[in-house]
Amino acid sequence: MVDEERLARVLDRVPGIAGRPRTVTALEGGLTNTNLKVVAADRAVVVRLSSPAGDLLSIDREAEQVNSRRAAEAGAAPAVVAYVPAERALVVEFVDGHTYEPADLAVEANLVRVAEACRRLHAGERFVGDFDMFAVQGRYLAIVREQGFRLPDRYLDFAPAVERVARALAVRAGRTVPCNNDLLAANFVDDGERVWIIDYEYGGNNDPCFELGNIWSESDLSLDHLGLLVDSYHGRHLRHAVARARLFGLMSKYGWTLWASIQAATSDMDFWSWGMEKYERAVAEFDGPDLDRLLAEATRPG
Repeated sequence: MVDEERLARVLDRVPGIAGRPRTVTALEGGLTNTNLKVVAADRAVVVRLSSPAGDLLSIDREAEQVNSRRAAEAGAAPAVVAYVPAERALVVEFVDGHTYEPADLAVEANLVRVAEACRRLHAGERFVGDFDMFAVQGRYLAIVREQGFRLPDRYLDFAPAVERVARALAVRAGRTVPCNNDLLAANFVDDGERVWIIDYEYGGNNDPCFELGNIWSESDLSLDHLGLLVDSYHGRHLRHAVARARLFGLMSKYGWTLWASIQAATSDMDFWSWGMEKYERAVAEFDGPDLDRLLAEATRPG
């Protein structure tokens, strides 16, 4: 349910919306925040009201709004219209387009355009702060253990494999770039001419292979789709880059599992089932036959 008084306080700060008759429509897609489309005359914006539930996850709202502005300046994200920190609110221009679902990312032409959108974002001004899934996973694990939250069976058993992955990915690590780091399908909006990337809660400078692997992981795409995405991003086939993206995708599943554990313990939504779907896919990769080969390919010169 929307807090009408809170929303009114936010909209009173929005140019072209304040003091005018308006319509408000709830938008789907937010896992922990309330997203609203607000229209007044010919002006349309999206208001994102953040939940205090993000506090335990250490989401930096000030960094988020700065990074959202920089992504917009790069031409990858809609413009920021207003930021109201007292109300935990960020307001951006509404993009009239199709919000992707996982099936949309399985369309090869769309995946090529998504790679283009990522290049646009990654070429922009560096973000405030860095994002390292290995550090994030460690921080989440400390919270889960300190708070006595639920851990999936065998979760800690994979720590040695995670260390091997970290060592392999460090071998050919290059310069980090501004990344969204949370690219589930719903964070892409296609207006017919351009694919926009939205929602920068977890924005930070990172390895571009994490971004690509996270896209693959979040939408549970095929290995062929991962290859197409990585090749389209780089403009050529780089075997080590595909391996790096796949390893980062594995770490994405493994790390976000703990995000789900924390959210499941602090909210009424069934985040546990959501997280276990990711975890089960991570386990299949840890236990599968490809891990040693991927570690070798990620470190191989040339």
